[in-house]
Amino acid sequence: MVTKNKEYRSTDKHSMKILITGAAGFIGSHLCDFLIKDGHEVIGMDNFITGSPDNLTHLTGNPKFTFILHDVANYIMVPEKVDAILHFASPASPNPSSPYGYPNLPIQTMKAGGLGTLNTLGVARANNARYVLASTSEIYGDPVEHPQKESYWGNVDPIGERSVYDEAKRFAEALTMAYHRYHKINTGIARIFNTYGPRMRLDDGRAVPNFLLQALKKEPLTIYGDGEQTRSFCYVDDLVLGIVKLLYSDEHDPINIGNPEEISIKDLAFTINNLFENPSGVVFLHNKVAGKDPDRRQPDIHRAKTLLHWSPTIDLVTGLKKTIPYFQSRMP
Repeated sequence: MVTKNKEYRSTDKHSMKILITGAAGFIGSHLCDFLIKDGHEVIGMDNFITGSPDNLTHLTGNPKFTFILHDVANYIMVPEKVDAILHFASPASPNPSSPYGYPNLPIQTMKAGGLGTLNTLGVARANNARYVLASTSEIYGDPVEHPQKESYWGNVDPIGERSVYDEAKRFAEALTMAYHRYHKINTGIARIFNTYGPRMRLDDGRAVPNFLLQALKKEPLTIYGDGEQTRSFCYVDDLVLGIVKLLYSDEHDPINIGNPEEISIKDLAFTINNLFENPSGVVFLHNKVAGKDPDRRQPDIHRAKTLLHWSPTIDLVTGLKKTIPYFQSRMP
């Protein structure tokens, strides 16, 4: 039986002090909220290179939340003992048209995945803390295996435009497992698939925010390529619950966290246009994402179901309806 997000609370874990890097980001800020509500103290860390202070303003004055302005690529000094670390600091958008896309932040992206992982693992070792790395479905590159299991090694271009993100995350996974095997650190790895919801940057450049903004303006939805490429979109509340269940577990090997319901980008555009009754339709443009856009992306979540007793419960249309008010409230 799948536990619904709104009903889930920790029943077997003591109150922890948890460091979350990338705390002002889309997913990181939702993790702060969930874990505070679940009875823990959270230390958020961010340098705002892609995260937004607005995502944390509601936590100002909360005695269970502390914020440290810091770049994880630099040595990390936490003034108190922590019980767990969630390393979520990194640019994540592949869109070169966005100032927050990793094609425009290549060195910072590799530092967050390389030096940031090294530094946060050092904190975990010093505190004997549980450590969870935010990895990505980009580990699999343009996959020839479908859907993607954690045992699949991937099909990744090591020097292409996307490599700054892909290889940073692959290195981060290898480093995390090295610390687990050599230093006996209690580590976990979440391979996160496409996620959407409130607090995404409106100018993020990825499909969901692009389509929502264009539909709100009654503009044609722009599809790069033929739109037949597929993705699997997970609503952020579902994803956060999967991450938390991984945190509370003792699993060390990578686990896919995402929604296995696959949809083409073209059908996603049609779905969003229908929600807005947007008469402008769609237009097809040449591909503008960095490198080759993977043709298919779908997680095999058997391990998450079996080991974490987790699977998503929020369907795409319901999740989009939950996301739209946030975008409406922040329209320029």
